Amino acid sequence: MECIFCKIVDGKIPSRKIKETERSLAFLDAFPLTKGHTLVIPKNHYTKIQEMKKEDNADLFETVRTTVERVENLGHSTLIAIHNGKESGQEIPHVHVHIIPRSTSDGAGPVHNMFRERPKLTNDEFEDLARKLGANHWQY
Repeated sequence: MECIFCKIVDGKIPSRKIKETERSLAFLDAFPLTKGHTLVIPKNHYTKIQEMKKEDNADLFETVRTTVERVENLGHSTLIAIHNGKESGQEIPHVHVHIIPRSTSDGAGPVHNMFRERPKLTNDEFEDLARKLGANHWQY
């Protein structure tokens, strides 16, 4: 399977570039959720963030930071989202960061609205999760 984002990086598919660095590319989403919806991708192909080389990661998130500023100059705040793997909703298996302009009238609501069934965890369950994720102690 050929990656559509790799084709964009290689110039085989046209895009509306917003910003380009040696390692990253920001361009308007071809199927925007709102006006100004932008994607930022590493030029090297990675499926998930944890696969990325440090240099590519640093450049990607610096490009996100400076691109957010440009998008917000349109007069909106933004939602910044990453689907990190198929189960999380990633449709194209190439790391990409969504920068989505938001307004109070867009109907999307907060990220918590995405999940209908949310867990109700006990303190012991929270502490167990924290230990599994590497926390040395629980802070309140």
